[in-house]
Amino acid sequence: MKTNLMDSVDFTENVPTEASSDSILSDTPRPNASAFAQSPPPSGDKTPELTSGVSTRCVHGGEARQKSEGSITTPIYSASTFTFESTDELLDFVEGRQSREEYGRYGNPNERVVEAKLAALEGAEDAILYSSGMAAIVGLLMTKLSAGDEIVFFDQCYHRSREFCSKHLARFGVVTRQVRTGDFDAMEAAINPRTKTLVSESPTNPHLTCVDLEKFAAIGKAYEIETLIDATLATPLNLKPIDFGVDYVLHSATKYLGGHNDLLAGVICGRKELLDPVRGLRGCLGSVNSPHNLSLLERGLKTFALRMARHNENGMAVATFLENHPRVDRVYYPGLASHPSHAIAREQMNGFGGLITFTVKDADWKQTAKVVDAARIARIAPSLGGVESLIEQPLVMSYFSYSPEDRAKFGIADNMIRFSCGIEDSDDLIADLDQALAAV
Repeated sequence: MKTNLMDSVDFTENVPTEASSDSILSDTPRPNASAFAQSPPPSGDKTPELTSGVSTRCVHGGEARQKSEGSITTPIYSASTFTFESTDELLDFVEGRQSREEYGRYGNPNERVVEAKLAALEGAEDAILYSSGMAAIVGLLMTKLSAGDEIVFFDQCYHRSREFCSKHLARFGVVTRQVRTGDFDAMEAAINPRTKTLVSESPTNPHLTCVDLEKFAAIGKAYEIETLIDATLATPLNLKPIDFGVDYVLHSATKYLGGHNDLLAGVICGRKELLDPVRGLRGCLGSVNSPHNLSLLERGLKTFALRMARHNENGMAVATFLENHPRVDRVYYPGLASHPSHAIAREQMNGFGGLITFTVKDADWKQTAKVVDAARIARIAPSLGGVESLIEQPLVMSYFSYSPEDRAKFGIADNMIRFSCGIEDSDDLIADLDQALAAV
Protein backbone atom coordinates (compact mmCIF):
# COMPACT_ATOMS: atom_id res chain seq x y z
CA MET A 1 0.00 0.00 0.00
CA LYS A 2 1.80 3.13 -1.20
CA THR A 3 0.52 6.52 -0.08
CA ASN A 4 -0.03 9.35 -2.52
CA LEU A 5 1.08 12.89 -1.87
CA MET A 6 -2.06 14.19 -3.50
CA ASP A 7 -4.48 12.19 -1.34
CA SER A 8 -7.34 14.34 -0.08
CA VAL A 9 -6.67 15.85 3.35
CA ASP A 10 -8.92 18.31 5.15
CA PHE A 11 -7.53 21.83 5.44
CA THR A 12 -7.42 23.45 8.81
CA GLU A 13 -8.25 26.96 7.73
CA ASN A 14 -10.38 28.40 10.49
CA VAL A 15 -8.22 28.45 13.58
CA PRO A 16 -9.71 31.18 15.78
CA THR A 17 -7.85 34.48 15.97
CA GLU A 18 -7.16 36.67 18.96
CA ALA A 19 -10.82 37.49 19.48
CA SER A 20 -11.90 33.86 19.39
CA SER A 21 -9.11 31.45 20.33
CA ASP A 22 -9.39 27.80 21.32
CA SER A 23 -7.89 26.61 24.60
CA ILE A 24 -8.07 23.90 27.22
CA LEU A 25 -7.91 23.22 30.91
CA SER A 26 -6.15 19.95 31.74
CA ASP A 27 -9.49 18.19 32.08
CA THR A 28 -11.49 20.13 29.48
CA PRO A 29 -12.14 18.48 26.09
CA ARG A 30 -10.41 20.18 23.19
CA PRO A 31 -11.52 20.18 19.54
CA ASN A 32 -9.37 18.02 17.28
CA ALA A 33 -7.42 19.56 14.41
CA SER A 34 -9.71 18.29 11.67
CA ALA A 35 -12.70 19.82 13.44
CA PHE A 36 -11.29 23.24 12.63
CA ALA A 37 -11.07 22.27 8.97
CA GLN A 38 -14.76 21.39 8.91
CA SER A 39 -15.88 24.72 10.38
CA PRO A 40 -17.25 27.35 7.98
CA PRO A 41 -15.12 30.47 7.44
CA PRO A 42 -16.05 33.41 9.68
CA SER A 43 -18.36 36.04 8.24
CA GLY A 44 -16.60 38.08 5.59
CA ASP A 45 -13.71 35.61 5.20
CA LYS A 46 -13.42 34.87 1.49
CA THR A 47 -11.19 31.80 1.86
CA PRO A 48 -10.96 30.12 -1.56
CA GLU A 49 -11.40 26.41 -1.98
CA LEU A 50 -7.92 24.91 -1.65
CA THR A 51 -6.43 21.91 -3.40
CA SER A 52 -4.96 19.01 -1.45
CA GLY A 53 -1.40 19.41 -2.73
CA VAL A 54 1.22 18.91 -0.04
CA SER A 55 2.94 22.27 -0.61
CA THR A 56 -0.40 24.05 -0.34
CA ARG A 57 -1.04 22.26 2.95
CA CYS A 58 2.41 23.29 4.17
CA VAL A 59 1.74 26.95 3.43
CA HIS A 60 -1.94 27.31 4.35
CA GLY A 61 -2.98 24.29 6.46
CA GLY A 62 -3.98 25.15 10.01
CA GLU A 63 -4.21 28.88 9.42
CA ALA A 64 -7.09 31.36 9.31
CA ARG A 65 -7.16 33.23 6.00
CA GLN A 66 -7.57 36.55 7.77
CA LYS A 67 -5.57 36.87 10.98
CA SER A 68 -5.45 39.39 13.79
CA GLU A 69 -4.73 42.93 12.61
CA GLY A 70 -4.53 41.65 9.02
CA SER A 71 -1.15 40.00 9.59
CA ILE A 72 -0.26 37.49 6.87
CA THR A 73 1.79 35.48 9.37
CA THR A 74 0.50 34.16 12.68
CA PRO A 75 1.34 36.67 15.43
CA ILE A 76 3.51 35.37 18.28
CA TYR A 77 1.38 35.13 21.42
CA SER A 78 4.06 35.44 24.08
CA ALA A 79 1.61 35.25 26.97
CA SER A 80 1.78 32.85 29.89
CA THR A 81 -1.80 33.59 30.92
CA PHE A 82 -4.98 34.78 29.19
CA THR A 83 -7.52 37.09 30.81
CA PHE A 84 -11.31 37.03 31.14
CA GLU A 85 -13.58 40.08 30.94
CA SER A 86 -15.86 38.86 33.73
CA THR A 87 -16.79 35.95 35.96
CA ASP A 88 -19.61 35.14 33.55
CA GLU A 89 -17.08 34.75 30.71
CA LEU A 90 -14.92 32.55 32.94
CA LEU A 91 -17.95 30.40 33.79
CA ASP A 92 -18.74 30.04 30.08
CA PHE A 93 -15.22 28.68 29.62
CA VAL A 94 -15.17 26.41 32.69
CA GLU A 95 -18.59 24.96 31.85
CA GLY A 96 -17.61 24.29 28.25
CA ARG A 97 -19.71 26.89 26.44
CA GLN A 98 -16.66 28.75 25.12
CA SER A 99 -13.36 27.40 23.80
CA ARG A 100 -10.38 29.69 24.27
CA GLU A 101 -6.99 29.99 25.95
CA GLU A 102 -6.67 30.09 29.72
CA TYR A 103 -3.07 29.30 30.75
CA GLY A 104 0.04 28.70 28.67
CA ARG A 105 0.74 25.23 30.04
CA TYR A 106 -2.56 24.02 28.56
CA GLY A 107 -2.35 25.73 25.19
CA ASN A 108 -1.35 28.73 23.11
CA PRO A 109 -2.70 30.14 19.82
CA ASN A 110 0.63 29.47 18.08
CA GLU A 111 0.46 25.88 19.23
CA ARG A 112 -3.07 25.51 17.87
CA VAL A 113 -2.03 26.59 14.38
CA VAL A 114 1.04 24.36 14.18
CA GLU A 115 -0.77 21.32 15.61
CA ALA A 116 -3.52 21.73 13.02
CA LYS A 117 -0.97 22.12 10.20
CA LEU A 118 0.90 18.98 11.30
CA ALA A 119 -2.33 16.99 11.62
CA ALA A 120 -3.26 18.04 8.08
CA LEU A 121 0.14 16.97 6.74
CA GLU A 122 0.00 13.63 8.56
CA GLY A 123 -3.63 12.93 7.65
CA ALA A 124 -4.48 12.64 11.36
CA GLU A 125 -7.44 13.81 13.44
CA ASP A 126 -5.26 15.51 16.00
CA ALA A 127 -1.68 16.37 16.93
CA ILE A 128 -0.01 17.28 20.22
CA LEU A 129 3.16 19.35 20.31
CA TYR A 130 5.90 18.92 22.91
CA SER A 131 9.14 20.63 23.81
CA SER A 132 11.17 17.92 22.00
CA GLY A 133 10.81 14.55 20.32
CA MET A 134 11.93 12.78 23.49
CA ALA A 135 9.36 14.73 25.52
CA ALA A 136 6.73 13.49 23.06
CA ILE A 137 7.54 9.78 23.39
CA VAL A 138 7.94 10.11 27.16
CA GLY A 139 4.58 11.90 27.41
CA LEU A 140 2.80 9.26 25.35
CA LEU A 141 4.25 6.24 27.15
CA MET A 142 3.80 7.78 30.61
CA THR A 143 0.12 8.27 29.76
CA LYS A 144 -0.45 4.80 28.36
CA LEU A 145 1.60 2.55 30.67
CA SER A 146 1.27 1.56 34.32
CA ALA A 147 3.24 -0.68 36.67
CA GLY A 148 3.10 -4.27 35.44
CA ASP A 149 2.52 -3.31 31.79
CA GLU A 150 4.90 -4.33 29.01
CA ILE A 151 5.96 -2.88 25.67
CA VAL A 152 7.62 -4.61 22.73
CA PHE A 153 10.29 -2.57 20.95
CA PHE A 154 12.14 -3.32 17.71
CA ASP A 155 15.83 -3.10 18.62
CA GLN A 156 17.08 -0.68 15.96
CA CYS A 157 16.21 2.68 17.45
CA TYR A 158 17.42 5.99 18.78
CA HIS A 159 19.53 5.16 21.81
CA ARG A 160 17.73 7.63 24.10
CA SER A 161 14.36 6.05 23.31
CA ARG A 162 15.84 2.68 24.24
CA GLU A 163 17.36 4.12 27.41
CA PHE A 164 14.10 5.68 28.57
CA CYS A 165 12.15 2.47 28.08
CA SER A 166 14.66 -0.07 29.38
CA LYS A 167 16.10 2.00 32.22
CA HIS A 168 13.66 4.65 33.40
CA LEU A 169 10.30 3.01 32.74
CA ALA A 170 11.72 -0.08 34.45
CA ARG A 171 11.95 1.93 37.69
CA PHE A 172 8.15 2.20 37.59
CA GLY A 173 7.58 -1.48 36.95
CA VAL A 174 7.16 -1.36 33.17
CA VAL A 175 8.91 -4.13 31.24
CA THR A 176 10.48 -3.48 27.82
CA ARG A 177 11.01 -6.47 25.54
CA GLN A 178 13.28 -5.84 22.56
CA VAL A 179 13.21 -8.08 19.51
CA ARG A 180 15.07 -8.01 16.23
CA THR A 181 13.79 -5.28 13.92
CA GLY A 182 11.38 -6.65 11.33
CA ASP A 183 11.07 -10.06 13.01
CA PHE A 184 7.31 -10.20 13.40
CA ASP A 185 7.34 -13.80 14.63
CA ALA A 186 9.57 -12.68 17.50
CA MET A 187 7.30 -9.71 18.15
CA GLU A 188 4.24 -11.95 18.40
CA ALA A 189 6.13 -14.37 20.65
CA ALA A 190 6.98 -11.50 23.01
CA ILE A 191 3.33 -10.43 23.35
CA ASN A 192 1.44 -11.50 26.46
CA PRO A 193 -1.68 -10.25 28.30
CA ARG A 194 0.37 -7.46 29.91
CA THR A 195 1.59 -6.03 26.59
CA LYS A 196 0.09 -2.59 25.96
CA THR A 197 2.20 -0.98 23.19
CA LEU A 198 4.24 -1.99 20.15
CA VAL A 199 6.97 0.49 19.21
CA SER A 200 9.20 0.89 16.17
CA GLU A 201 10.92 3.45 14.01
CA SER A 202 10.64 3.41 10.23
CA PRO A 203 13.20 3.98 8.84
CA THR A 204 15.32 3.12 11.87
CA ASN A 205 18.26 5.03 13.27
CA PRO A 206 21.05 4.57 12.12
CA HIS A 207 20.58 1.50 9.89
CA LEU A 208 17.55 2.91 8.02
CA THR A 209 15.62 -0.34 8.11
CA CYS A 210 12.04 0.05 6.93
CA VAL A 211 9.32 -1.85 8.77
CA ASP A 212 6.34 -3.44 7.01
CA LEU A 213 3.69 -1.18 8.51
CA GLU A 214 0.73 -3.27 7.37
CA LYS A 215 2.08 -6.27 9.31
CA PHE A 216 3.00 -4.09 12.28
CA ALA A 217 -0.45 -2.53 12.51
CA ALA A 218 -2.20 -5.86 11.88
CA ILE A 219 -0.46 -7.49 14.84
CA GLY A 220 -1.51 -4.60 17.06
CA LYS A 221 -5.12 -4.90 15.98
CA ALA A 222 -5.16 -8.71 16.30
CA TYR A 223 -4.00 -8.51 19.92
CA GLU A 224 -5.80 -5.23 20.70
CA ILE A 225 -2.51 -3.49 21.42
CA GLU A 226 -1.76 0.13 20.49
CA THR A 227 0.99 0.82 17.95
CA LEU A 228 3.52 3.65 17.73
CA ILE A 229 5.81 4.49 14.81
CA ASP A 230 8.57 7.07 15.07
CA ALA A 231 8.59 8.36 11.49
CA THR A 232 11.07 11.20 12.05
CA LEU A 233 13.46 9.96 9.34
CA ALA A 234 10.63 9.49 6.83
CA THR A 235 8.56 12.64 7.46
CA PRO A 236 4.88 12.99 6.44
CA LEU A 237 5.97 13.64 2.86
CA ASN A 238 7.64 10.24 2.45
CA LEU A 239 5.49 8.03 4.70
CA LYS A 240 2.00 8.09 6.24
CA PRO A 241 1.87 5.39 8.97
CA ILE A 242 -1.74 6.26 9.84
CA ASP A 243 -2.77 5.14 6.33
CA PHE A 244 -1.51 1.67 7.26
CA GLY A 245 -3.53 1.53 10.49
CA VAL A 246 -0.87 2.66 12.99
CA ASP A 247 -2.35 4.36 16.06
CA TYR A 248 0.31 6.97 16.86
CA VAL A 249 2.95 8.69 14.74
CA LEU A 250 5.88 10.43 16.42
CA HIS A 251 8.16 13.05 14.91
CA SER A 252 11.09 14.92 16.31
CA ALA A 253 10.05 18.19 14.67
CA THR A 254 13.55 19.44 15.46
CA LYS A 255 14.66 17.62 12.30
CA TYR A 256 13.08 17.86 8.83
CA LEU A 257 9.85 19.55 9.94
CA GLY A 258 11.60 22.57 11.45
CA GLY A 259 14.41 22.13 8.97
CA HIS A 260 16.84 24.87 10.01
CA ASN A 261 18.64 23.53 13.10
CA ASP A 262 17.24 26.39 15.16
CA LEU A 263 14.51 24.85 17.33
CA LEU A 264 13.52 21.85 19.44
CA ALA A 265 10.03 20.34 19.15
CA GLY A 266 8.24 17.00 19.08
CA VAL A 267 4.77 15.92 17.98
CA ILE A 268 2.44 12.95 18.40
CA CYS A 269 -0.28 12.51 15.76
CA GLY A 270 -3.31 10.22 15.89
CA ARG A 271 -7.00 9.96 16.72
CA LYS A 272 -8.44 12.54 19.10
CA GLU A 273 -10.02 9.97 21.41
CA LEU A 274 -6.62 8.35 21.94
CA LEU A 275 -4.76 11.63 22.33
CA ASP A 276 -7.12 13.37 24.78
CA PRO A 277 -5.60 11.70 27.89
CA VAL A 278 -2.11 12.33 26.49
CA ARG A 279 -2.89 16.03 26.23
CA GLY A 280 -4.27 15.99 29.75
CA LEU A 281 -1.03 14.59 31.19
CA ARG A 282 1.03 17.05 29.17
CA GLY A 283 -0.84 19.81 30.99
CA CYS A 284 0.34 18.24 34.24
CA LEU A 285 3.94 17.58 33.19
CA GLY A 286 4.35 20.98 31.55
CA SER A 287 6.40 19.71 28.60
CA VAL A 288 5.03 22.40 26.28
CA ASN A 289 6.92 24.47 23.74
CA SER A 290 7.41 28.23 23.62
CA PRO A 291 5.39 30.44 21.26
CA HIS A 292 8.63 31.72 19.69
CA ASN A 293 9.78 28.17 18.91
CA LEU A 294 6.36 27.34 17.51
CA SER A 295 6.49 30.39 15.25
CA LEU A 296 9.85 29.15 13.92
CA LEU A 297 8.34 25.72 13.36
CA GLU A 298 5.36 27.18 11.50
CA ARG A 299 7.71 29.13 9.27
CA GLY A 300 9.85 26.04 8.64
CA LEU A 301 6.81 23.97 7.69
CA LYS A 302 5.87 26.41 4.93
CA THR A 303 8.92 25.29 2.92
CA PHE A 304 8.94 21.69 4.17
CA ALA A 305 7.84 20.07 0.90
CA LEU A 306 10.39 22.04 -1.12
CA ARG A 307 13.22 21.23 1.27
CA MET A 308 12.27 17.58 1.54
CA ALA A 309 12.34 17.15 -2.22
CA ARG A 310 15.97 18.32 -2.19
CA HIS A 311 16.83 16.09 0.79
CA ASN A 312 15.40 13.11 -1.10
CA GLU A 313 17.31 14.04 -4.26
CA ASN A 314 20.60 14.61 -2.43
CA GLY A 315 20.22 11.45 -0.35
CA MET A 316 19.79 9.27 -3.42
CA ALA A 317 22.70 10.89 -5.29
CA VAL A 318 25.13 10.70 -2.36
CA ALA A 319 24.13 7.12 -1.44
CA THR A 320 24.66 5.99 -5.04
CA PHE A 321 28.09 7.65 -5.10
CA LEU A 322 29.12 6.06 -1.80
CA GLU A 323 27.96 2.60 -2.86
CA ASN A 324 30.35 2.75 -5.82
CA HIS A 325 33.31 4.23 -3.93
CA PRO A 326 36.30 1.89 -3.45
CA ARG A 327 36.91 3.10 0.14
CA VAL A 328 33.34 2.39 1.24
CA ASP A 329 32.46 -1.07 2.51
CA ARG A 330 28.68 -0.81 2.99
CA VAL A 331 25.95 1.80 2.55
CA TYR A 332 22.68 1.84 4.50
CA TYR A 333 20.07 3.74 2.49
CA PRO A 334 16.58 2.38 1.77
CA GLY A 335 16.53 3.85 -1.73
CA LEU A 336 19.33 1.51 -2.82
CA ALA A 337 18.42 -1.92 -4.18
CA SER A 338 21.20 -3.35 -2.00
CA HIS A 339 19.44 -2.34 1.23
CA PRO A 340 17.74 -5.33 2.93
CA SER A 341 14.40 -3.50 3.25
CA HIS A 342 14.48 -1.74 -0.12
CA ALA A 343 11.40 -3.63 -1.38
CA ILE A 344 9.37 -2.50 1.65
CA ALA A 345 10.62 1.08 1.31
CA ARG A 346 9.79 1.19 -2.39
CA GLU A 347 6.28 -0.11 -1.71
CA GLN A 348 5.27 2.22 1.12
CA MET A 349 7.43 5.35 0.79
CA ASN A 350 7.33 8.29 -1.61
CA GLY A 351 11.01 9.14 -1.11
CA PHE A 352 13.90 7.96 1.04
CA GLY A 353 15.16 11.04 2.88
CA GLY A 354 18.56 12.62 3.28
CA LEU A 355 20.16 10.40 5.95
CA ILE A 356 22.81 7.88 4.91
CA THR A 357 24.92 5.56 7.04
CA PHE A 358 28.05 3.94 5.64
CA THR A 359 31.16 2.08 6.78
CA VAL A 360 34.71 2.83 5.68
CA LYS A 361 36.52 -0.17 4.21
CA ASP A 362 39.44 -1.59 6.25
CA ALA A 363 39.38 1.32 8.70
CA ASP A 364 39.58 1.39 12.50
CA TRP A 365 37.80 4.06 14.54
CA LYS A 366 40.70 6.53 14.35
CA GLN A 367 40.98 6.23 10.57
CA THR A 368 37.23 6.67 10.33
CA ALA A 369 37.50 9.80 12.46
CA LYS A 370 39.96 11.19 9.90
CA VAL A 371 37.27 10.95 7.23
CA VAL A 372 34.85 12.85 9.45
CA ASP A 373 37.47 15.51 10.23
CA ALA A 374 38.37 15.91 6.55
CA ALA A 375 34.84 16.93 5.50
CA ARG A 376 34.72 20.61 4.59
CA ILE A 377 31.02 21.20 3.87
CA ALA A 378 29.33 18.95 6.42
CA ARG A 379 29.67 20.05 10.06
CA ILE A 380 30.46 17.56 12.82
CA ALA A 381 27.29 17.49 14.91
CA PRO A 382 24.43 15.27 16.08
CA SER A 383 20.92 15.58 14.63
CA LEU A 384 19.78 15.65 11.01
CA GLY A 385 17.20 17.14 8.69
CA GLY A 386 18.41 20.73 8.57
CA VAL A 387 19.44 22.73 5.53
CA GLU A 388 23.10 22.23 6.47
CA SER A 389 24.73 18.82 5.93
CA LEU A 390 25.98 17.13 9.10
CA ILE A 391 28.43 14.28 9.65
CA GLU A 392 29.18 12.15 12.70
CA GLN A 393 30.77 8.91 13.85
CA PRO A 394 28.13 7.09 15.97
CA LEU A 395 30.82 5.36 18.05
CA VAL A 396 32.07 8.74 19.29
CA MET A 397 28.93 10.89 19.12
CA SER A 398 26.31 8.62 20.69
CA TYR A 399 27.83 5.33 21.82
CA PHE A 400 31.19 6.33 23.33
CA SER A 401 30.18 5.23 26.84
CA TYR A 402 28.83 1.86 25.66
CA SER A 403 30.89 -1.33 25.94
CA PRO A 404 32.21 -2.93 22.74
CA GLU A 405 29.80 -5.81 23.36
CA ASP A 406 26.80 -3.49 23.56
CA ARG A 407 27.90 -1.57 20.48
CA ALA A 408 28.17 -4.85 18.58
CA LYS A 409 24.73 -5.87 19.83
CA PHE A 410 23.22 -2.63 18.53
CA GLY A 411 25.10 -2.84 15.22
CA ILE A 412 27.33 0.19 15.84
CA ALA A 413 30.59 -0.51 14.05
CA ASP A 414 33.85 1.34 14.77
CA ASN A 415 34.12 2.34 11.09
CA MET A 416 30.54 3.65 10.77
CA ILE A 417 29.70 7.19 9.64
CA ARG A 418 26.27 8.83 9.59
CA PHE A 419 25.83 11.56 6.99
CA SER A 420 22.80 13.86 6.89
CA CYS A 421 22.43 15.56 3.50
CA GLY A 422 21.36 19.17 3.67
CA ILE A 423 20.04 21.13 0.71
CA GLU A 424 23.42 22.06 -0.77
CA ASP A 425 24.24 21.05 -4.35
CA SER A 426 24.67 17.29 -4.53
CA ASP A 427 27.77 17.60 -6.74
CA ASP A 428 29.46 19.64 -4.01
CA LEU A 429 28.54 17.12 -1.31
CA ILE A 430 29.85 14.25 -3.44
CA ALA A 431 33.13 16.04 -4.20
CA ASP A 432 33.59 16.83 -0.50
CA LEU A 433 33.01 13.22 0.57
CA ASP A 434 35.32 12.02 -2.18
CA GLN A 435 38.21 14.13 -0.91
CA ALA A 436 37.41 13.20 2.72
CA LEU A 437 37.56 9.49 1.92
CA ALA A 438 40.96 10.07 0.33
CA ALA A 439 42.22 10.93 3.83
CA VAL A 440 42.49 7.19 4.66
